[in-house]
Amino acid sequence: MPGICIHNATLLAGYAKMERCAILVEGRRIVDVFSERRFLQKRFPSDYEHYDVEGSYVAPGFIDTHIHGFAGYGTEDASVDAMVAMSEGLGQYGVTSFCPTLYPMSIEDMDASIRACVGAMGKETGARIAGIHLEGPFISAERLGVQRPEFVRPVDLELMEHFYEVSEGHITNMTVAPELKGMRELALYCISRGIVLQAGHTNASYENMLEGMQAGILHATHFFNAMSRLHHRDPGAVGAILIHPELSCEIIADGKHVHPDLIRLLMRDKPQDKVVLVTDALKATEQKGCVLYANKEEVELADGIFQRKSDGVIAGSALTMIRGVQNLVEWGVPIEAAVQFASSNPAQIMQLGKRGRLVPGHEADIVVFDKDFSLLASMRGGVFLKNRLGR
Repeated sequence: MPGICIHNATLLAGYAKMERCAILVEGRRIVDVFSERRFLQKRFPSDYEHYDVEGSYVAPGFIDTHIHGFAGYGTEDASVDAMVAMSEGLGQYGVTSFCPTLYPMSIEDMDASIRACVGAMGKETGARIAGIHLEGPFISAERLGVQRPEFVRPVDLELMEHFYEVSEGHITNMTVAPELKGMRELALYCISRGIVLQAGHTNASYENMLEGMQAGILHATHFFNAMSRLHHRDPGAVGAILIHPELSCEIIADGKHVHPDLIRLLMRDKPQDKVVLVTDALKATEQKGCVLYANKEEVELADGIFQRKSDGVIAGSALTMIRGVQNLVEWGVPIEAAVQFASSNPAQIMQLGKRGRLVPGHEADIVVFDKDFSLLASMRGGVFLKNRLGR
């Protein structure tokens, strides 16, 4: 495979912004990052591909660690083909890694969905499946959101062991309610197996959150949504996340799930490496011209979010990662920070190895977009998933 050099770029490396840079890819890896001046002086083999991006942004591929579905395909389909199609669609939107996220379902349906995710690994035609995110079933019945109450369960270590075995060790992250009885034992089990635990769909008191932190629950699911509110006598889950810098958290940056001014508050109080952009996107996201379903219930798109048609409850997001980055920038977040939230932070928190940064030795997972946030190219492991670049 010939080398690829993308040059004349505004590089968003996942930790900093650098003007007039070039990035060199050989095989699956980034082998060098250098200035445009050095590019003009450098000699390349004749078969290298050169792309002048004319100042466009070049960033690490986006990593979505909380996503249920996309373009008409979702985890509830329990199908290897659906997961491969979801991967293909996400790759066209700049996502290079994702954690397919499972709703609480019957044990049989959860098993089938887990097996489908595992079966799709290695067959992806777009974004890579980084691992499976279980959003439950050990969550609070008082903070369900759109989750179905009949599938919420008390902590059951044997059931967790069962899910882990079915996943063949591929559960990456799991949303839990820290206040549930038996949570400490579950947390210790998960952490010993490298599973990142996230506080979410929780009615935890502030003390419950502190106990969860002591057990290793140090990440939070869709901050502000489906969690106990901030109160002056009990800061709750929201207060704990704001108060403790060691807690990281997801944000859904669609302007509907969380008011933009609250994201500005979070940015003021939270270290920059502790914020993770997610979409929480549903199967119906970017799906056109048909009746829309998510979690096997009919939904409708209203004012930029999906609502359950039967009662109007918010069912999830219609966000894409590139749109989330754009929203953050429009709300005043520096673009290098917004890209960090979408790439290097999830890679670090989910322990995904050499992903999420544009530095030599890392995976060549790359996205290119212009100053209007139109996606020009995406690449996973040195292979273009989408390419509208001129040579």
